[in-house]
Amino acid sequence: MTPAARIQSAIELLDQVIAAALAKGAPADRILSDWFRGHRFAGSKDRAAIRELVYRAIRACGPIPQTGRAAMLRLAEEDPALLLQFGGTPYGPAPIEDGELVAGGGIAPQWLAERLAASDIAGPDAEALLGRAPLDIRVNALKASRATIALPLEGEPLPSPHGRRLPPGTPVERWDAYEQGLIEVQDCGSQLACEAVEARPGETIIDLCAGAGGKTLALAAALQAHEPGEGRGQGQGTLIAADTDRGRLQRLAPRAARAGARVDHTILLDPGRELEALAPWREQADAVLVDAPCSGTGTWRRNPEARWRLDPPALDRLNALQNHLLRVAAALVKPGGRLICVTCSLLDEEGPLQTATFLAAHPGWRAVPPDLPLGAPHGPGWRLHPARDGTDGFFIARLLKP
Repeated sequence: MTPAARIQSAIELLDQVIAAALAKGAPADRILSDWFRGHRFAGSKDRAAIRELVYRAIRACGPIPQTGRAAMLRLAEEDPALLLQFGGTPYGPAPIEDGELVAGGGIAPQWLAERLAASDIAGPDAEALLGRAPLDIRVNALKASRATIALPLEGEPLPSPHGRRLPPGTPVERWDAYEQGLIEVQDCGSQLACEAVEARPGETIIDLCAGAGGKTLALAAALQAHEPGEGRGQGQGTLIAADTDRGRLQRLAPRAARAGARVDHTILLDPGRELEALAPWREQADAVLVDAPCSGTGTWRRNPEARWRLDPPALDRLNALQNHLLRVAAALVKPGGRLICVTCSLLDEEGPLQTATFLAAHPGWRAVPPDLPLGAPHGPGWRLHPARDGTDGFFIARLLKP
């Protein structure tokens, strides 16, 4: 493909990404994967170049663009060399007309940029949300040790006890170590959120929003890695993974089998009736992890178009759901136990304000900052930030029940 044809293909893909964002449809990575499968003539270099153009254009636009062409013209303002390809050549973009529409720049739609600024995320801190994310892995302590595992690329040790950082795009899922369950792809911040649970052998741990089980597997390793003897020893703990999404939850079993991780109970929840399914563990859990659904502002480096999918009513619904899940979790924690609230968001309404609301409604509960090697106190919890910590953005609160 010619450079101009690559740009035109990127424009057409951006049109699909924009339409999907408005309709809350497929994410950008899936749209690109489907397009590449249907366009076999695009070689590996073409695919890499088109993907790069699409994501650069997404990052260059703050508000959602009117069209894919407007988004590409916005990128061309940052990279004028692209303008040379708008010449009307076969399979390339049409020439630029005077006064043609160009998408707006910025970090996010105006209302969302203002919410971030009110949460102390502005300037370079905000710009870092749209940088390129690294590739972090977690060495599975049930099968290997970070100090001795042999990998095609050694990587850089992370502050998380089992983490390593590799160059973006490293094909770890093709490695034997991945196929054998020795490693998992997991951001350093996510690994540290699991460390905040302080899961210990013999405890009962509930992952209330388990999804496909990324954090569940890390908790399983913490529960099982130091159990005495083989199989069910004296230190045997209990791990419960629960979620309302059947499709995501079904992916946990094969992942756990590959990792050699034991998940004692996998519970499909009915939204609004979670405590009915979890009744056997009411006030029985030593710790409950609530990795609550959120805006995902801390993950924009990986999913930059996510900021186009959010609007104030959607954020209000997420806030209400987070509040509900914290109340459900509180009923499951035993006296003296702990509730770990995690959101991959940097908006205060999904972090410190949500936690403060919970504490005001639950007398006797108290917040104890997690002991983590990265991040800093933020309200009654802890914040991890891409610009300062090199992780995805997270808010983590560790709440103790009287």
